Order: sequence, then structure tokens, then C-alpha cells
Amino acid sequence: MALECNIDAQGKAFRLTIGIASVIGGIALSMLLATNLVPYPILWLGVAGSIVGGAFSIWEARAGWCVVRALGFKTAF
Repeated sequence: MALECNIDAQGKAFRLTIGIASVIGGIALSMLLATNLVPYPILWLGVAGSIVGGAFSIWEARAGWCVVRALGFKTAF
């Protein structure tokens, strides 16, 4: 199944920005957890989710394809 472009340039820019912010936030949270400044080890799941989700958002921006739009939902961007 080929992925068909379903977002415009504004949507690509939005997804790229959100993806980069999510990856940076995940890295920052991982630094806080690694130095024990935040004493909640369960937050490592948040780190993983943030980095994986951000990477997927960056991939969506690069591919020009949005999984939410592919499911039939309307998005603002």
C-alpha cells in the first residue's frame, strides 16, 4: 500500500515543529530522570513515548502523510 500525500505544506510544518519539540522534550526529561532530579522511574515510559511519537510526527512531516487524516478525521492543519 503506497502512502498518498494527504497534508499540505502548513500541515507538514506543523507536524515537523511538534515532532522536534516532542523529541527535545523527551531528551530533556530523560536527562532529569538520569540525574535523579525527578525521582519517578515510571516517567521513562513518558520519555519513550515522547521520543517515539515525536519521531513518528517528523516522519509524517517528511512523508506528507497523516495517520489521523488517513483514518478519515479532519484536522486543523
